[in-house]
Amino acid sequence: MRAFLYFSDFIVPFIMFYIVIYGFFNKSDVYENFLDGVKEGFKIVVNIAPTMVALLVSIGIFRASGALDFVSGLLEPVGKLLHIPAAVLPVFLVRIFSSSAATSFVLDIFKEFGPDSSIGMMVSIMMSCTETVIYTITIYYMSVKITRTRWTLPGAMVATVAGTIASVVITRMIM
Repeated sequence: MRAFLYFSDFIVPFIMFYIVIYGFFNKSDVYENFLDGVKEGFKIVVNIAPTMVALLVSIGIFRASGALDFVSGLLEPVGKLLHIPAAVLPVFLVRIFSSSAATSFVLDIFKEFGPDSSIGMMVSIMMSCTETVIYTITIYYMSVKITRTRWTLPGAMVATVAGTIASVVITRMIM
């Protein structure tokens, strides 16, 4: 295990050193290429910033208005059928849109039930095997100007539901 820890400490500096040496031997201006990449990345950040702000404000409004609690209440019978505790449903719903907002719910669950509780384990596993679907589609597709998502959203939602069900099953197996 210690070997992996030492390896992980040295891998990033090694890769950076390798890129500089590779650029030197190929007679490439590594620094100028780096600056070009930073400029291009900054342009992408400027292009996606309005979408990110709109998404975060929407989630804040959704949560503050009580709509999240209402939708969670509507999903509670389905949650009971799938053995998903009511406290986990808001995490599932918000995780679709924002990882940071879902993390705040997870921390609330940790404070109330504890990280080693069944619900704490379930949300931890859920966070690791689901994706922020809307955020990811919006940011990635917008940055490369894809307008037709076709089956991306339905496929991503199926994967998210599968990840949620897997988190319930795994938690039941280990607890």
